[in-house]
Amino acid sequence: MIQKYWKFLAASAGIAVFCSLTTVGLYAHLTAPSINLPANYAEMGHHPAAGVDFVPAAAAVTPGVVHIKTTSTPKMNMGGFHNPIFDLFGDQFFGANPYQMGPQESSGSGVIISEDGYIVTNNHVVDNADKIEIVFSDKHSAIATVVGTDPSTDLALLKVEEKNLPYVYFGNSDSVKVGEWVLAVGNPFNLESTVTAGIVSAKGRNINIIKDRNNAAIESFIQTDAAVNPGNSGGALVNLNGELIGINSAIATPTGTYAGYSFAIPVNIVKKVIDDLTKYGVVQRAILGVSPQEMNDDLARQAGLSSPQGIYVANVTDGTAAAEAGLQKGDVIVRLDGSIVKSTPELLERVGGKRPGDNMDIEYYRNGKLNKVQAKLRNRDGNDKLMSKEEIVAVSFDQLGAVFENASAETKRKMQINSGVVIKQIQSGSKLASVGVPEGFIITKLNKKEVNSVAEVKDIIKNNKGMIMMEGVMPGYNGKYYYTFN
Repeated sequence: MIQKYWKFLAASAGIAVFCSLTTVGLYAHLTAPSINLPANYAEMGHHPAAGVDFVPAAAAVTPGVVHIKTTSTPKMNMGGFHNPIFDLFGDQFFGANPYQMGPQESSGSGVIISEDGYIVTNNHVVDNADKIEIVFSDKHSAIATVVGTDPSTDLALLKVEEKNLPYVYFGNSDSVKVGEWVLAVGNPFNLESTVTAGIVSAKGRNINIIKDRNNAAIESFIQTDAAVNPGNSGGALVNLNGELIGINSAIATPTGTYAGYSFAIPVNIVKKVIDDLTKYGVVQRAILGVSPQEMNDDLARQAGLSSPQGIYVANVTDGTAAAEAGLQKGDVIVRLDGSIVKSTPELLERVGGKRPGDNMDIEYYRNGKLNKVQAKLRNRDGNDKLMSKEEIVAVSFDQLGAVFENASAETKRKMQINSGVVIKQIQSGSKLASVGVPEGFIITKLNKKEVNSVAEVKDIIKNNKGMIMMEGVMPGYNGKYYYTFN
């Protein structure tokens, strides 16, 4: 009897243990996160993209990315945009030495944005090109014309007379997240239709690479680790939905080729620029009127904040939208149109997406208190009107678009010249810019006549109706240089 009793207890205990373990296991299964880890953990580091399918996005975008080939007559080469760290990488030369004075070919990439032939690319890909050939993914080609350019964002809009073209849909660069997968599509080293993958490494990068003569450059790059190289400039950066989120423009490099990071112009800037170029022929630039400064602990304490956030207003220019809205030196801007701003590039990007006359909602701290105002943005002349192309490109001399000053006696002595007028500033889109004259160039002769003053330059230009030949020197370079223009 006792033996049977113990057998019964043992059986009951076994059943209880089994039921308990089953219950615990079932509960863990139902409540655990739905994550399928690979069986071989050692391989995890070698397959970071496991489960990510790049094929649909690549297939959708590749037909809408074109190869751009340009032919130009080279001007005096001053080193272009290259510096030891960052490089604009579209001017991939082939078939010619870029330092030789002869027909020169280079190549880059572009993105079709409409079925009737509009193509966006970088300004430095087509700058000063005499001929622009577009090679499509199906190998047929067409000659493009330039609709407009914007050196301050390094963008250009082209047009080909074609119909029913495959094009890339716009995404929203504001919704791009650091860490998300992206594809870079372009034509590096003349290798057409090349796709590489990476992640978004950072947003709002300013690398001081766009050399805009008006000092109005807008840099708020999307940084990625997708491999890009010379020839990729103007190509597409897309998300996994195949939507355009940026135009590839620059690389971080000590060698001139890919070294880990690339930079793309956010598509929201691209959309605004090309919309202006198609509607007005020139970009309508809005100005807020603040001098931004990156925050730190000291500035945060001065502003009555517990930690650094937003953008410190170092100065407010009189007569601007910011001054009219009541912003003051020492304020800290934290939001523009409801979007958080944490860096100067982000602020420039937000303002750069507006036109004169547009309203902008601004949230800022003053003495630790949050305030909200609305500013009506203005143009460079201090009003809210849209400007014509002629008004925007006009500077000191309408014929040349440049600011001059008389060369000093010391400059003449150092350069071993008897005459000279220095070109201090050149307006983008002007006559001198179009033929590649660099700022700092010293004019010694115009049409073989020595010039010693700004007045003489002005007089010769004003009274000349035909071709002008400019002779001069450039500090840091040997020999004389010549430019001709109408």
